[in-house]
Formats: sequence, structure tokens, C-alpha cells
Amino acid sequence: MKKTLITILIAIIGQTLSAQQHAEQNHDKYVVPSDPQVKAKLSQWQNVKFGLMMHWGTYSKWGIVESWSLCPEDEGWCERKGPYKDNWYEYKKAYEDLPKTFNPVQFNPEKWAAAAKNAGMKYLVFTTKHHDGFAMFDTKQSDYKITNTPFASNPKSNIAKEVFGAFRNNDFMIGAYFSKPDWHSNDYWWSYFPPKDRNPSYHPEKYPEKWKNFKQFTYNQIEELMSDYGKMDILWLDGGWVRPFSTIDSSVSWQRTIPFDQDIDMPRIAKMARGHQPGLLVVDRTVSGEFENYVTPEQQIPDHYMPIPWETCMTMGESWSYVPKDNFKPARKLIHILTDVVSKNGNLLLNIPPSPDGDYHPDAYQRLEEIGKWMKVNSEAIYNTRGDNEIGQQNKLVFTHNANTTYAIYRADEGEALPASIEISKLTLAKNAVVTLVGRTEKLKWAAKDGKVVVEIPEKVRKTAGDSYAWVLKIVR
Repeated sequence: MKKTLITILIAIIGQTLSAQQHAEQNHDKYVVPSDPQVKAKLSQWQNVKFGLMMHWGTYSKWGIVESWSLCPEDEGWCERKGPYKDNWYEYKKAYEDLPKTFNPVQFNPEKWAAAAKNAGMKYLVFTTKHHDGFAMFDTKQSDYKITNTPFASNPKSNIAKEVFGAFRNNDFMIGAYFSKPDWHSNDYWWSYFPPKDRNPSYHPEKYPEKWKNFKQFTYNQIEELMSDYGKMDILWLDGGWVRPFSTIDSSVSWQRTIPFDQDIDMPRIAKMARGHQPGLLVVDRTVSGEFENYVTPEQQIPDHYMPIPWETCMTMGESWSYVPKDNFKPARKLIHILTDVVSKNGNLLLNIPPSPDGDYHPDAYQRLEEIGKWMKVNSEAIYNTRGDNEIGQQNKLVFTHNANTTYAIYRADEGEALPASIEISKLTLAKNAVVTLVGRTEKLKWAAKDGKVVVEIPEKVRKTAGDSYAWVLKIVR
């Protein structure tokens, strides 16, 4: 009886999670951009495939989750730690005093850009401001910013500007992450009312002047980023509960908890931003419609090919923000994640959080170097490809396509040798089709047998191919 009950419970939980994932992946409300410049930028972004994200702020000093410990919600990611954990007011004061000692003297964005470029990354999304409201740029709208810390005396104190410049100089597309909610702003968490959750501490409809002030504050900060920080390609907006009430998707559990309208006038913001940055991609996360130019499943990969532009944002370790002893994913797993994402028509945005001193953990550099070695051989199966909606994942194989070429990516287990033959179903080839192993010139023999294409890999090729996280067959049809 217990076993039966447990089985039923597991099935129910599985169905619930599946339904939730389906809701997160159901983007039938996606709106194709009409602006030709936005379309061109979107096509460029879809071709580069692999990007770097950085969550960085004063919270790195405590080695805690970014911003969320300020939020008075009973959620695991909002848990407070340390000597003030039992008193929210004392905790918030101590948290907001962190800028007084934040001094990332090892900050060297050129080092990051070089490591990311070597790994094959081609675009950047940097956190200019998270939900706590601390600006990693020299905003004129608030004193709660990086240029009001001990680091202010450093010639590179305007961190966002320096990061954008270093990566732009290495031919990266540039994206600014910006949090729509701001828990430091008295026009969002008004001190007259203590906050109950992540939402404004007052009802915007009851206090329209307060909300009007917050909307203008948000507009002004975004305009600073769009006008004073060089060429921008992406405005990546987080904090999806700040949205018009009419856009709430009741099939998504967290959206059902949004208590009231929080419309910040995205048409006005987008018009201004594109006035400064023609063709800008606007990513108003989770708010389906005109201002979500691509969708962003977080820490998950869709279970199927998606025909719309999308990006998995995922941590290289276990945390979005710096923790002293993070558990970084092995390079093999990261390569497998990248190939899975690209085969389903997406991009991978991989997050690496800098330390309070201003550098990455050594393990992060090692992972980037290992990924780079693989990409130098196999990147043609990643860049400028489209996802596979024809063949489908087959055991260890995933597929990408480019014109008349199909790439069959065999994702190897640790210690696994290149197999003597690889079978592919649902693939029809002309008699003159050519199959090679990417990185080598030998033509491989293949034959159609029992509805499958069987590619033979001779012993000489297998012995000299060496170890790899994944081997790629290039099939020119």
C-alpha cells in the first residue's frame, strides 16, 4: 500500500512539474519583431549561440544569494544568514552598508574578456543593477552605486562602463541586465509601509504619484545605460512581477501571486532605448509580447525544439552570485549542455560570478579554457547553425544544421573512446553525400542499412582522434 501511494505521489508530482515546465515553454504569444533593424540584430544574436553572464554586486562580500535575502518572503532563496538574521531591519541596514567596504581591487575586465573569447563566447550580459538597487554603474539617480564606495578612487571605478568596453573591444555583442524592481528605492519599497514581499510596499493605484516617480526613476536609469555606455545590443530586463496586470499568465504559479498592476510603460522605455540604440533587442523576461524579443528559460533546457528565439540562462556553478566554495560543473557537462541547447534552436548564456576582490574563481578560468579547446575544433557545429527539428535526439547524439550540412554531435561519457560505428535514424542521404569527422580530412564510409545511416570509423582515426567531450560528424548531404 505504501509503495502504491508513493508511486501515485511521484506520478502526481511529475505531472505537476511537467505541466509547469510546459507552461514556461509555451510561447505561442511570442511576437515576431516588425522593425527590420531588430530583426537583423536578432538574427545576429541567434548565430553567435554562446554568451557570458555575470551577477556581481556588494552581496559577493558576504558570499550569499544575490539580493534575495532582503526579500521578506518565506522562500529558501530569501533565507537570511549572519548576526542580523533574526531582525529584518537590522539586516537590511547591514546589507545596505556593504558598499562602505566594497573594494574589488583585482578588477580586470580585459582578463575576463580574453578568457571568455578564448572559450568561444560571443556575447555578454552584465548585471548593471539587481533587485537590491545597487548600481554597478555611475548613475545620477541614486547614491547607492559603485562610484560611492572605496573603489571610487580607482580609474576603472565605473565598473559597467569598463566591462562593456573591454568586451566590446573583443567583438562581443553587449547586453545590459537591469532589474525593474528596486528594493532600495523609496518609491518602490516606501518606508512608510514595511514590505511584505518582493512587490511594492504600497498599492500603486492608491498612491499613483509614488508609482509615477518610480517609473520615471526606472526610465532615467535605463536611459543613462542606453546613452552613456557605448553601443548596446541587448537590454535584458529582470523582475518579471513588475508588469501590467493584464499580462499575468495564470498557468504559471509564481505569476498568480502578483497582487496588483505594476506597469512601468514598456512602450515608452523601448522607444527611448531604441532611439539611442537602433535595433536594440529588448528582453522583458516572462512578459510575453512585443517587448520579449527572445525568451529565457532559467536553469533549465526545454525538453523539445522551439522554433522561436530563446536562450537558456544557467550558472557555471550552483549559484548566480559568488560563494567561496562553489561547485562548478565539469567541462564535459558544460559542453553537453551547450550542444543540447543549440540542437534545440537556442543560445546558452552561462553565468560566472566575480568575487568581492574582483576576479573569477580559478576553477572558472579552467572550465573556460577546457571549453575553448573543444570549441576551437568543433565550433562550426555551433555557430551559424539552426536547431534540429528533423532527426531528434538519439541516445548520445544531437544534431544541428547549416544549409546542406548536418552535424551529428556524439556526446561521450568520461573515458569513452570514439566508437567504431555510429548509427543515425531518420536521416536520408544522397549517394554522393560526404561524411567526415570535424577536425580531420578523411572521408568516412557510410551505408544505408535497415532505415538507418551507419557511419564506419576506421581504427586509425579512432586511435588518433584522442579523448573528447564530444565528437562531431560533418555530413554534407
